[in-house]
Parts: sequence; structure tokens; C-alpha cells
Amino acid sequence: MPKQTGQQGRRWYVIHTYSGYEENVAHNLRQRIESLNMEDKIFDVLVPKEKKIKIKNGKRRVVEEKIFPGYVLVNMLVTDDSWYVVRNTPNVTGFIGTGTTPTPIDEKEMKGLERRMGIEEPTFTIDVQIGETVRIVDGPFKELEGKVSEVDTDRGKVKVMVSMFGRETPVELDSLQVKKI
Repeated sequence: MPKQTGQQGRRWYVIHTYSGYEENVAHNLRQRIESLNMEDKIFDVLVPKEKKIKIKNGKRRVVEEKIFPGYVLVNMLVTDDSWYVVRNTPNVTGFIGTGTTPTPIDEKEMKGLERRMGIEEPTFTIDVQIGETVRIVDGPFKELEGKVSEVDTDRGKVKVMVSMFGRETPVELDSLQVKKI
């Protein structure tokens, strides 16, 4: 147990949880903060998430994914009693740090994480270029190979020239439907 009384000040700390229980831990911890009157020592609980684009059944969906599965962030002053409240929340396996002393997150790292979480619409990251050979991994043309002829980064689309019936045919696909060979 830490033998410090808030001399480091209010900082963000990482707690480890059982994977899949992040929301549950955050909810329980918020309730414990309120019921045990710890609002003056534990200020915020956060499950870092970001929006990503996924394709399922040929349709593009924006989904929220946890950035660090199995971890929850807590903004707090570390004292013996605040440490005890967090550490003894159900499904919390411990703090990230050396021994029993939690290590705070670097301010720059936290700002970068906040920026990453604050992005409203996910951006398209297209890692193929014109002229590259790709394999189609989803949709009606799955398993066919072709050369990239156009890349539309604004819409997240690529045009691939696929050989069908002995002729080159352009096929417009979502960038998530192709993989570099």
C-alpha cells in the first residue's frame, strides 16, 4: 500500500481489470466514489475508446472500440484511502506501477490519448497505392487479385482492375475490402 498523501497531486493512473469488465469497473468505481464520499480525491474514471470503420456483411459501420482493452484510467490523488477504494473495486486486479505504488501517466501521453478519443469521425487509412497488386478479401469478388488503378482517400474507396473472362474490368471497392499481396 502506498505511503504517500497526495504529494504528487492530481494525476491520471491506469488500473488493470479483467478484460471485458472495463465498463463494469468504471460504473462500480463511480458508485463507490459517491457512496464513500471520495469526490475530493478521485475525480474521474475513463474507459478510453475510439471510433473505427469496420466492414460487416459488405456494409461499412462505425464502431467504438476500446483503445486499451483490460484497462481503465482514473484521475485521482493517491492517498492510502483513495488507493484502497480503487484497488478494492470488484474486478480491479491492480494499478500499473512498480510494486504497490501506482505510476502516473505522462501528461503528453494523456493529451495524445484525449486527442485520439476526441476525433469525431474516423478517418480512412488506405495503405495501398496505384499500381500495387492486391487481393480482394471481402464481397462478391473475394479471393480475386488485381492492380489498383485509382485511390479515393476522401471516400475510402479504391478501384481495382480485375481480370474476368479474359478482360480487365474495373471494380470499385471499399479500402477495407483489399489487402496488399
